[in-house]
Amino acid sequence: MSPTFNVVDMGAVAGACAKAHAAKSADAKTGKVFIVPLTSSLPQMPGTKRAAFSSLIPMKTNASFVEAIFVAAGSIRGSKLRSFLTLLGIILATTTLIAVMSVIEGMNQYIAEHITADLGTGSFLVQRIVMVGQWDPKKYLEMTRRNPKMTRTEFEFLKSKVSMSREIGMESDRNATVQRGSERVEGVDLEGASPNVGLISNLEAAEGHFPLETEDQRRMMVAFIGNDIKTKLFGKVNAIGKTIDIEGSRFEVVGVAKIKGTIFGNSMDNFVVIPIESYFKVFGSRDGLAFHALAIDQQHLFQAQDEVRMLLRAYRHVPLKEDDNFGIFTADSIVSVWEKMTAAIASTAIAVVSVFMVVGGVVIMNIMLAVVTERTHEIGIRKAVGAKRADILKQFLVESSLMSAAGGLIGVALAWAIAILVRNVTPVPMAVPASAVFVGVTLSAVVGLFFGIYPARRASKLDPIVALRAEN
Repeated sequence: MSPTFNVVDMGAVAGACAKAHAAKSADAKTGKVFIVPLTSSLPQMPGTKRAAFSSLIPMKTNASFVEAIFVAAGSIRGSKLRSFLTLLGIILATTTLIAVMSVIEGMNQYIAEHITADLGTGSFLVQRIVMVGQWDPKKYLEMTRRNPKMTRTEFEFLKSKVSMSREIGMESDRNATVQRGSERVEGVDLEGASPNVGLISNLEAAEGHFPLETEDQRRMMVAFIGNDIKTKLFGKVNAIGKTIDIEGSRFEVVGVAKIKGTIFGNSMDNFVVIPIESYFKVFGSRDGLAFHALAIDQQHLFQAQDEVRMLLRAYRHVPLKEDDNFGIFTADSIVSVWEKMTAAIASTAIAVVSVFMVVGGVVIMNIMLAVVTERTHEIGIRKAVGAKRADILKQFLVESSLMSAAGGLIGVALAWAIAILVRNVTPVPMAVPASAVFVGVTLSAVVGLFFGIYPARRASKLDPIVALRAEN
């Protein structure tokens, strides 16, 4: 921002203007105006300080965009505190926007990673009822009434007919209590599964092995446990070969799964897997089944799903115009629904932050109006020596846009620091997407440009004679 003028000698100013106009006439061929720094050309009045015009640097009549940026940057540097306070709203709005979008992006990546790890890449589930997205009690009751339970005969039929799936397994689950001596764990996810379910769902063993085909065929009482069960019941002791009681039935531990972690605080390691035939032997099959299939490759996933759908509809004699009386879903379908939900949240966040951006823009407009009033005399001198309306307009528009964009960049840096801090200190996943940075900086610059139009037009329309008479 230019310092306040202390010389108000109109005769001296007029003389300087005349000299500058003469210089302009003498160099009319090049179309350039050479403005002599006014600190040296104006006579100093007794008892006054010499005037300093930081923004009046030698420039072309049609001032270039780069020159306008340097002039605007100098003006902002001249009033650092006022510029910061002006941009506080823009900074906070940009920080909030990027922080929210970073949380959403981190959650999207987190969900995609864990859901894919849980279900397996290229796999899909076929079960009696599938509800992905918003819970609808009426729809759930309707499906409960209409959809029959999956059966072993349907599994054997699919297993003998599918060609687009290289593996298809059968599983059933329930909650159970697992005990070893005086130690007991309640609410455990007990799952009976075919031997190939470990491969389909990418369930790897840290110790021992997943239940084998021979163990399943012989209905052996063996168990593959999650890390939570191992830690709570065995501590640091090797669990392989030891026994546990599941709902009163004794099983031998033959494997311990690798740690899967948590999803939003819910452990993915609180489970026990036993052979499906052993499950039927102890608990029966009245809870219903689900089929877990693995496509021949990721590119044929949709074809594999369509094949299973067609075969199962044909086996159940579902009429052509009726909906499926079973459900099929993949990890991608869950991730897709999740991303739609978070996209709606992101849109709402952008709308709310835009309101704060508008408030920040109004502040910028008021400050720029004050700047125009403060620099009226300067504007008059520039116009007197040949500056056009477009030059004045450009300077003030660039200044407001640059100021607002600087606030956006500060907001980006602050949001980035917050994301790093939150990611390292808390379990909340945060990942700053490039799109959020682009939206934040662009939106702040556009706000500065839009709300700088009125002050810039007002400055460009000032009459040079009236402006030169203004006192500072």
